[in-house]
Amino acid sequence: MDQGERSLILLAQHGDLGAFEQLVARHDRQVLKLAYDLLNNEEDAQDAYQEIFLQVHRKLRSFRFESGFSTWLYRVVVNYCINFRKRRSRNRFHFKDIATENGAVDPLEQIEDKSEDPEHAVINQELGQRISAAMDGLSEQQRAVFILRHFHGHKLHEIAAILKCAEGTVKNYLFRATRHMQEQLRAYHEDRL
Repeated sequence: MDQGERSLILLAQHGDLGAFEQLVARHDRQVLKLAYDLLNNEEDAQDAYQEIFLQVHRKLRSFRFESGFSTWLYRVVVNYCINFRKRRSRNRFHFKDIATENGAVDPLEQIEDKSEDPEHAVINQELGQRISAAMDGLSEQQRAVFILRHFHGHKLHEIAAILKCAEGTVKNYLFRATRHMQEQLRAYHEDRL
């Protein structure tokens, strides 16, 4: 953490909204991208983004500089998104079943691919759906570790700090997640042959 960010945090902890806004500006893209990757839904990610920064604003006084600010912030994002997904799965209704009964079009069928090759577009859409389905088969911790490592490029020790667990635990989650994804996508590849 650089001195400028440390100063902004200290000012924001004492109620300086301008300093807090500067902190948000420094991290907003990464927070939105991580929320989207964890939730796999743009609207949910936008809602989560707003709620996350409200939580950060409320909890900022508890930040004690024991870790990097981005590590603490990513921990807030991951925990919020895990809880959001758990709440959503408890309250999930089958939109596709209800929509098709009412004559509505399945939203997944409305995804447009701008590529010129229609066969390529269909393959990409199908693969995207398979990847999403495979990701849904991961535990929340495995999903978070897989996304932080492969989509955001974090090192294992950074992920361990974000999730507040041992690096060995992160390795275990990553191993299991990678194996699961390979198995699921191998089945897709074999289906295509």
